[in-house]
Amino acid sequence: MSDSSPLPPARLHPEAELARDALSTPLLSRAARLARWAGPDTRVDAGGGLVDEQLPEAADVLGLTGRDAAADAGEAWRVALDAGLVEVVDEKEGTVAAGADLALLTGGSPQDVLGVWLAALEAVLADASVPDLGGLVDAVVAEGGSGELDLDSLDWNPEAEAEFLDGVLGNLYLLTVGEEGAAGAPVPLPALAASVLVPGDMAEPTNDVLEQVSDAMVRLDDQFRMLEPVGLVEYRPVDEALLSGADDEPAAPVDETDVSRYGMVRLTPLGLYGLRARLLEAGFDAPAVGDLADKGADALLDGTAAFPPAAAHAETEHWLARREPLAAARELLAAARGTDEGAPLRRLRCQQALSLVGASAEPALREVLDDAELGGLARVWLTEHGAADVPPPSETMIFWLTIDTVAAQLAAEGNSEELRALVEGLARQHSGFFATAWRVDHPATADVLEAMGRLHPDKKVAKEARKAAFKARSQHGG
Repeated sequence: MSDSSPLPPARLHPEAELARDALSTPLLSRAARLARWAGPDTRVDAGGGLVDEQLPEAADVLGLTGRDAAADAGEAWRVALDAGLVEVVDEKEGTVAAGADLALLTGGSPQDVLGVWLAALEAVLADASVPDLGGLVDAVVAEGGSGELDLDSLDWNPEAEAEFLDGVLGNLYLLTVGEEGAAGAPVPLPALAASVLVPGDMAEPTNDVLEQVSDAMVRLDDQFRMLEPVGLVEYRPVDEALLSGADDEPAAPVDETDVSRYGMVRLTPLGLYGLRARLLEAGFDAPAVGDLADKGADALLDGTAAFPPAAAHAETEHWLARREPLAAARELLAAARGTDEGAPLRRLRCQQALSLVGASAEPALREVLDDAELGGLARVWLTEHGAADVPPPSETMIFWLTIDTVAAQLAAEGNSEELRALVEGLARQHSGFFATAWRVDHPATADVLEAMGRLHPDKKVAKEARKAAFKARSQHGG
């Protein structure tokens, strides 16, 4: 991802709801319980971790059982330490006390709670980029007990590993905010790994790349298992039979085409909030729906220009909810004027915004009936709202609005199937369209006619469009 261009907007849940989600995540709730349990007799080692003798009691406090109970308790303690819920008072004695941020979980604002959760998330992400501890021990032993860690023997590069996980999470974020709904669909783990490892210009992955994807899936399976308890993702792990390569016959028939067996991951609403916060911290332009609610109409129309339709609709609803309808309509119409390259798309967004405004906006639309840039748009709105005495548009206005609309669609969607259908319809419904269209006094006339020539499937019609584009450029000295 580039940090210079804006990402699609995230549709975030209210902070109060997200804070409740954060408090109920298994890892943060465990960390908070351990922070409240810790007392004068609690002891930590040189790294701040609970001493081995106290891990069983900590696990018991958390109600953890089984062979991983002590390890899970130790992880919860590390999160409590990193998130500021506990702090080391005396490193030599190994004593601890409640941290300053512990009180925020019960007495702080939703934003305070989310700040603590973000600190916990960073701690877990850091742990997720570290290889298996058993491998670390083996690497040290391989050095003859010298205590020196040879990272080369682990085939582990800390920076590269963290960068890879960030890339995977970044792509998961893009897939989530790119969805039309408020939450993205589960993403198959192979597709997510491939999105980072397979070059965009590679038609068919090589065997070497496929092996890299397979290895990455194993690492990601471990990492997402770690990230689920902190509330970042919902995760369906890889089928254990696939990981072990077991030759035993399955107890029940297995669908070999079931992609969910290879792992499925979905970003939670809390996870969406968390990744957006990390992207903003890293310098990315990561907008959220609602960011433009307090800004002017010019910021709304320009800001939503590249938004997906559902996000643009939601952002506009936020903006309109804070304004009186007639004043909002006048402000939108004023911001929609212009002859610059972005003006057609602004007018399209204006038209879409006005469709959400009630009949009380009618006076604002009547005020611009004679405006060369807004008169056609105003007539469409008035007619759709059943207004009386709407003057018919002139032929000049009809053609200008047509060119403006196609220019906006080109800017919004590029060469989409919807635009192709619009182009075909225009050429079919208006005989002699191109003979008149090249004369339209609109900055985008030549570009629109060229696009129509490129998009229309009929070679004869496409040729007419290209000729008309040439005439339009000649007319304007281009």
